[in-house]
Amino acid sequence: MVPSVRRSLLACVLAFCAFSAQAMECIVPAKPGGGMDGACKVMRKSLPTVADTPAANVKISYLPGGIGAVAWSSVVSQRRGGPDTLVTFSGGSLLNLAQGKYGKAAVSDVRWLAGIGVDYGMIAVRSDAPYRNLSELTQAMRRDPGKITIGVSGTVGSQDWLKVAMIARRANVDPRDLRFVALEGGGESFTALQAGHVQMISGDASEATQYASNGQFRVLAVLADQRLPGALAGVPTAREQGFDVVWPIIRGFYMSAHVSEADYQRWVTLFDQTMASDEFKRQRAASGLYPFAMTGAALTDYIHNVVEQYRKQSQDLGLVR
Repeated sequence: MVPSVRRSLLACVLAFCAFSAQAMECIVPAKPGGGMDGACKVMRKSLPTVADTPAANVKISYLPGGIGAVAWSSVVSQRRGGPDTLVTFSGGSLLNLAQGKYGKAAVSDVRWLAGIGVDYGMIAVRSDAPYRNLSELTQAMRRDPGKITIGVSGTVGSQDWLKVAMIARRANVDPRDLRFVALEGGGESFTALQAGHVQMISGDASEATQYASNGQFRVLAVLADQRLPGALAGVPTAREQGFDVVWPIIRGFYMSAHVSEADYQRWVTLFDQTMASDEFKRQRAASGLYPFAMTGAALTDYIHNVVEQYRKQSQDLGLVR
């Protein structure tokens, strides 16, 4: 065997053995049931097919608060976050970081580990709502902007708020006249919609995929370039309905900046191996995510660029100074 190949194989074996000796903790910075929860569950089902560890050793912990701020602070301050602790993030996390909602936080405060898929925004109502499409919904907004209560993850300026704001502006509705309710994650949004506490929600397609089959909700639009395959294949895009709004959402994981380079690279190797597996691709599709795979230094550069783009967009909208 070629020495370099032998060394590479040995490194992978040692990495897998090191992983199997530890329990992995996957922190969800939201309540159960949303897209970030789904990302942890994808890895809990996929990692054991690559690393020699039972799924039971992958612990999911929920740490909601501040749409990711509590989890971020806990990891950055080292209250949480050892070498086998991962935190899931979304495009909304990056937007909050760009807008300063995590305080004086910087992209370099954590180690960006892996992006495992891309999601897209969506707009949903209850199945018994009178709105069959975005046109009917926005017409109702124009007639009485304060009548429809809108559930979003986060407050003014969050990605869910921005999705609605962009659609409203294209319908000549001032977003400032609308009624928003701040919720903690997609799971809570669907719960509030089901209970009638809100009349519509702005969320993510992967979240809608989890609830699409029960007949209680109607997804009016997905904010993608084209129709999505799978459970939402019959849902038209906002662009099809005359609203040129597209909102992709990366999903992935970061770690504490204080973990060693060896531990970080061990996880990079594990994610590279896992995301190349057929089981991961099946789990990603089942969760409503679409192909996107990036790890390590490449992902870190990507995150820097995305956060800067979000910062400029937010400045243009007057959301940050």
